[in-house]
Amino acid sequence: MAAAAAAALRAWFWNERFWLPHNVTWADLAGEPGPPGSGLQYPRAGHVLSAFPLALGIFAVRLLFERFIAKPCAISLGIQDSGPHRAQPNAILEKVFTAITKAPDGRRLEGLSKQLDWDMRKIQRWFRHRRNQDKPSTLRKFCESMWRFTFYFSIFFYGIRFLWTAPWFWDTRQCWHNYPFQPLTSRLYYYYILELAFYWSLMFSQFTDIKRKDFLIMFVHHLATIGLITFSYMNNMVRVGTLVLCLHDASDFLLEAAKLANYAKYQRLCDAFFMLFGVVFIVTRLGIYPFWILNTTLFESWELIGPYPSWWLFNGLLVTLQVLHIIWSYLIVRTAYKALVRGKVT
Repeated sequence: MAAAAAAALRAWFWNERFWLPHNVTWADLAGEPGPPGSGLQYPRAGHVLSAFPLALGIFAVRLLFERFIAKPCAISLGIQDSGPHRAQPNAILEKVFTAITKAPDGRRLEGLSKQLDWDMRKIQRWFRHRRNQDKPSTLRKFCESMWRFTFYFSIFFYGIRFLWTAPWFWDTRQCWHNYPFQPLTSRLYYYYILELAFYWSLMFSQFTDIKRKDFLIMFVHHLATIGLITFSYMNNMVRVGTLVLCLHDASDFLLEAAKLANYAKYQRLCDAFFMLFGVVFIVTRLGIYPFWILNTTLFESWELIGPYPSWWLFNGLLVTLQVLHIIWSYLIVRTAYKALVRGKVT
């Protein structure tokens, strides 16, 4: 009975009328698109499973990179592994801090002062030091950003080099010609799976990385990105998927470069990188993305292959990313405005 239920669930999930255009079946995509021995094939759902061990490998490489490359670079720039002033151990104050995580009000402060025989200013100073000691050190933030910068920079220029010779880079209608019977080349496969593995590694490490104010937005972003990469691979929308990936990588390494300059206290360099990042981000995410990517996925694909259930889901995920782009663009513009007022990016 369990086997029958599993078979029914599998049949429901892999329903051809959901995943594929009209009159196309999974059997049609099971063969080799090229001559025998060519090595060409169509994407397989099982291919995405290889991203998990690769994600663990990427995470291991990251740990080695941060320890043996990023950390020495940070130290050579004068960034030391010294955190903020630590509060002296105190069980009573620690219990209160765990409960409220902020300085106590006047009545509780007065009670603690009598209980500990401490001056109230000393107690307030203890809470300030206790809050600060949980903040990550500059060295840790530098190492994390240097890893992201290295990956984003490398994968962006790999993507540009790969797409420069791809016909769909110059004519987006090529993303849909003869769809879904478009062969998967080895370079396209490695590019796609590597990006998927990297975002899975970020998904895992997000809970151990430095917590930032946009944690929830980043969590949604990682979910949408992983969903898009996996989904587009399974139903062979990889051509337009490579355009989405490359476009997003175009600005990410500039933001990490600005962070690195900020941690190293190169303020002018930080300001320049951030302003360049802001321009590239807004141009790519609010200009090129909707008028190039969404135009081909919503309109050109409708004209050439027509809509079907998974088409609607795919475009729904892309539109979700556009909403996130708008939120981030607002945050970037707000930060840039504050930088103009203060005279520097903080």
